[in-house]
Amino acid sequence: ILKTLNSWFWWENIWMPINCTWADFVDRDGLVFPKPQQLYATIPYAFVFLIMRFFGERYIAMPLAKALGIKNVRRVKPQPNPVLESYFRECSRHPSQSEIKGLAKKCNCTVHMVEKWFRRRRNLEIPTVLRKFQEAFWRFSFYFASSVAGFIFLYDKPWFYDIWQTWVGYPFQSMLPSQYWYYMAEISFYWSLLFTLGIDNKRKASAVLAWLYLFSSLQDFMAHVVHHFAAIGLMSCSWCGNYLRIGTLVIFVHDTADFWLEAAKMFNYAHWEKTSNMLFVMFAIAFFITRVILFPFWILRATLYQPTFYSTTPVIAYFLFNGLLLTLQGLHVYWAYLIYKILKRFIFSK
Repeated sequence: ILKTLNSWFWWENIWMPINCTWADFVDRDGLVFPKPQQLYATIPYAFVFLIMRFFGERYIAMPLAKALGIKNVRRVKPQPNPVLESYFRECSRHPSQSEIKGLAKKCNCTVHMVEKWFRRRRNLEIPTVLRKFQEAFWRFSFYFASSVAGFIFLYDKPWFYDIWQTWVGYPFQSMLPSQYWYYMAEISFYWSLLFTLGIDNKRKASAVLAWLYLFSSLQDFMAHVVHHFAAIGLMSCSWCGNYLRIGTLVIFVHDTADFWLEAAKMFNYAHWEKTSNMLFVMFAIAFFITRVILFPFWILRATLYQPTFYSTTPVIAYFLFNGLLLTLQGLHVYWAYLIYKILKRFIFSK
């Protein structure tokens, strides 16, 4: 069954135009093509990113946080109590008054002691401001570095200014070293985010910005899961189909807005309110320009409309890639709506 599914997945009609086979993607005459097996390297690269994150958060973010006046608050741990711990994990983190009385009798202690135990235990689940600052610093560092690298990689390429050039010579477009490392870094980074999604701060009301209580933590968590998987799937499939030119443009458009938000978070945690407000407004402007204007009217136009000029019979990958891109655009609309509500409150209700 696995062998049959594998042969179906790599069927040429899915990935490339008519009269092209995988044999045509063998390196020759100075042409270098991306190879699907190269994507396996993104997993060990993801662990390299995790190591970089550990040292960056520990030796750069922590001193920076202290310089900005953010203190490392140590929370008091409750006394070990197997009965209360079991109830906390399996039943409820906020027991009712009658449940607290029953637990007090069961543990042979006072109601006040049980209430204090649950309060301290809940506090341990809440990330400290320093921890949130460290995560924002890591994301800011990557998105900023990726945006700068993306501009350096793309500014002298003809398809950066004329998006029709993304399809000239397709599928026999040679892979550039900059495209290889750009893809490897991005896919590995999103793998690293998925690996730590369970232990990173949940995007709750107080964990993003002062204004983000409009977010539902479950909705935002699931949106991040969908976003990470869609991003990895889109980049991996575009790698296999040699859609590197349009793929690098998609990556660049996405990263150029994100570092503004992470910078706004860091200054918000440091209580630099005016700076944080200014950075959030910059993020909102960059988000609407890149995700609401450029992405649908520049990128999606190039993927939905322009390929029809080069082939009258779209391959299955055409529908696969555009389906993933439209999924991302749906998330853009969802987040744009939330950002609009935040800006509305920010401007009109002080």
